[in-house]
Amino acid sequence: MIQRCATALLFLLAFPIAIPGSAFAQQPPAPIPQVPAQQSPLQFPSAQQPQPLVNSGDLQISWEVRNRFRLFREERDFLLQTEALRGHSVLASEQALEIQSDGRGWARNTFRRLCIDLAGRVNKPCTRDGVKEDYLAPVDHPVTVRLSGTIPVGATCAWSFDDGEGQPRAPILDCNEPINFRARYGRTTVVTVDVSSGTDAPQRVTTEVGVRDILVAGLGDSIASGEGNPDLAVALSDEGFCFRSYLGGLSGQYFRPSRANFKGTRACEGSSDGPNALQTWQRLSAQWLNAACHRSLYSYQTRVALALAVRHPHIAVTYLPLACSGATIDEGLFESMPARECLVTKKTMNCQGTVNAQLAELREALAAAKKRLPSRELDLVLLSVGANDIDFSGLVADVIVDQSTERAIFQRSGVLGSVETSRATLKRDLPQRFRRLRQALKPMVGGDLSHVVFVSYGNPALANGAPCPGGRAGFDVHPSFNADPRRLASTIGFVENEFLPQMKNLALCTGGIICDGRGDTMTFVDSHQAAFANHGFCARGPNDPAFDQQCFLANGHSFTEDIVAAANNPMACGQPASKFRAYLPRARWIRDANDSYFAAMTYPLAAKTSSQPSDIHDATWGVLSAVYGGAIHPTAEGHAAMADAALPAAAAVLGLGRPEAEVVSEPLAPAAFPPPQLR
Repeated sequence: MIQRCATALLFLLAFPIAIPGSAFAQQPPAPIPQVPAQQSPLQFPSAQQPQPLVNSGDLQISWEVRNRFRLFREERDFLLQTEALRGHSVLASEQALEIQSDGRGWARNTFRRLCIDLAGRVNKPCTRDGVKEDYLAPVDHPVTVRLSGTIPVGATCAWSFDDGEGQPRAPILDCNEPINFRARYGRTTVVTVDVSSGTDAPQRVTTEVGVRDILVAGLGDSIASGEGNPDLAVALSDEGFCFRSYLGGLSGQYFRPSRANFKGTRACEGSSDGPNALQTWQRLSAQWLNAACHRSLYSYQTRVALALAVRHPHIAVTYLPLACSGATIDEGLFESMPARECLVTKKTMNCQGTVNAQLAELREALAAAKKRLPSRELDLVLLSVGANDIDFSGLVADVIVDQSTERAIFQRSGVLGSVETSRATLKRDLPQRFRRLRQALKPMVGGDLSHVVFVSYGNPALANGAPCPGGRAGFDVHPSFNADPRRLASTIGFVENEFLPQMKNLALCTGGIICDGRGDTMTFVDSHQAAFANHGFCARGPNDPAFDQQCFLANGHSFTEDIVAAANNPMACGQPASKFRAYLPRARWIRDANDSYFAAMTYPLAAKTSSQPSDIHDATWGVLSAVYGGAIHPTAEGHAAMADAALPAAAAVLGLGRPEAEVVSEPLAPAAFPPPQLR
């Protein structure tokens, strides 16, 4: 016994193996190994053909990478997702987490514990679970191994780890105890365990551990970034906040819920609180993974990358979110674009003004990774783009802005779009822009654009497979909003019959779209569109949150019109606005204008100072705060459904095959929601 203890102690002092709870798990990684010139390129075990196990009886070694979604700094955040996704779809896991969080959302704490800061910068280094790592170019990965099968009572295990860099040594532990070590990037570690039990002859079990680190980039527009789903939703006050409308006078004032803890003047009259009023208001804003781009952990792109890591325990996923709300192919992917919002902390407000081009950011990240690890490649790109190119936001504004005064003002400023203008852009300009994008992406993915998974859009205005009827329901947060049935029907038809089919043609080089040759076809995903046909912005269900059913009225009169009464509580239902929960299961998977205001209430402060209203009660803020935070964008459930559609395609592109744990539980939605009603 003394000899065994001495052997184990010598091993732990000489070799960086970490027994659970041991300080050795926190040691910094060694320098990056240099591969000799005569050595063959780095090889990883195939995920489709696992390395065979050499076992004795039914004993075998199992292993998994710990905290393998490398964006997360703390393993507790990964374990939360692992538990929620075990045997469930992404949608079902999202719904379960929504209920578990009482509608406040699982990301509200996680977004502050990432390897990418709130300004979009990669932490150098990133300290993950106490170990400093190079995020883009990992040296090694934390791995847990354990003996599984019928373990003899009282058996002891002598473990050996050989990665070819030194003399392997063997710690001796109880066979029921897992053991942690850090597997070198790009190397295969031979793990051997000798099992001893009483007078029985020792049994030897061997396997190979080779971690494949997958680099995933997310590119595109607001659908890609997760717009509409702040990681920390805005906290609402039960009291009203006054906005002016463009009509002016007392008749042009209306009250909507204020931001919680705002101490400034809530009334429109005599509302000047000095130059710091806007900053005071903004410090109470919703919070995002990246405010300038309204990036969110709820994005389908993040959910795909995360689900890959959860379901495939022998890989690690390094995820680089770059998508930006408002991006077009030209302005956003190839060129810089205006920032969406300022980054506000308790001490500062950083309005960076512009956001770097996504393709330039990706090239810079790849160059930095290759400088440390020459073998590093971009494995997968998740992409959604094109809606802003055809001015989809202009089409939405044309549908919902109804009053003549506002329509005249927005028409002159170019805010209102038209189907005719969007159709011309779709036919004339978008194919050329997409061809340029294809040429830029191709060399980043080794000349094979199948590694670009293009996830198409869902039609936001369908329920029960039929177009939404229009009206003020869901849009009465602003007095001038009303989804005009005629304009809505025209836009729905254009999206369904022209825009969505053309996006498929562009990605797959079909329908007359000419591509340059082999390797130009992207992997295309649109299987979620059938589900979205039942969950548009007008869908209602008997299991919608109680606040929604009681307070977001189908007749479009959700708010108190009497400004004296509304100053105390603007909700016509009498319920406090603070009971709204942005993250609860709903029949609608599309944020309407009411959702946008209640979840994000965005003031786009990153715009040029000269164009900013001088008063936070200004009519411009009243309009923008109702739509700028994600109106007509997927909810977290919608993004989860998109992730479920994209996940098999992403896994197939990566050659990951079937996950170890098959999904056996369907989403809660079919059971919880009968066919939604139109509102």
